Amino acid sequence: MVKKLILVTSPPACGKTYISKALAERLKHVVYLDKDTLITLSKQIFIVANEPYNRSSDFFEENIRNYEYDCVVELALEALRYDDIVLINAPFTREIRDMNYINQLKDKLKEKNATLVVVWVETEPDIVHKRMIERNSDRDTWKLEHWDEYIADCNFAIPENLDDPAIKDDLLIFKNNNDKEFEASMQECLHILEETMELSE
Repeated sequence: MVKKLILVTSPPACGKTYISKALAERLKHVVYLDKDTLITLSKQIFIVANEPYNRSSDFFEENIRNYEYDCVVELALEALRYDDIVLINAPFTREIRDMNYINQLKDKLKEKNATLVVVWVETEPDIVHKRMIERNSDRDTWKLEHWDEYIADCNFAIPENLDDPAIKDDLLIFKNNNDKEFEASMQECLHILEETMELSE
């Protein structure tokens, strides 16, 4: 059987966590990983460095961001030794548009007899703004206080660079602007993932 690493990705507050958990609950033999679990450790780094807690700061960019991604991916690669699917809930907003990064990740997955699936969560920016306010998280403080500046740097475009027409499940689009879209996208993603798992058996 060919195993799968599923990355559920999008800009923040598009609904990744809800969708990731819903997918993980419906699939079989899944290890669920959330990059936000590492925030507890990252907050301590801010404290030790005597830096204000700001996940949009230069300090975060230089000393924390990439290491969080490296850590969660290494955990995923290790977990693939023991189960069929590992699902990571994380934005990966830069990484999925960097084909050098993607190709290196695919090479590592080949060693685990695994393939890469990216689930891109598509949500309108005004709905993202509303959801970010509603979740009331300290990780969003700077973003909400500087919304225009923040949203101008967000890329909501589908990462078409990942889509190989010959591969059915390399890029799945999960529309999440309302409940109807959510249910339709959930059924479609599950069907494709289950079908491709069966074909690889």
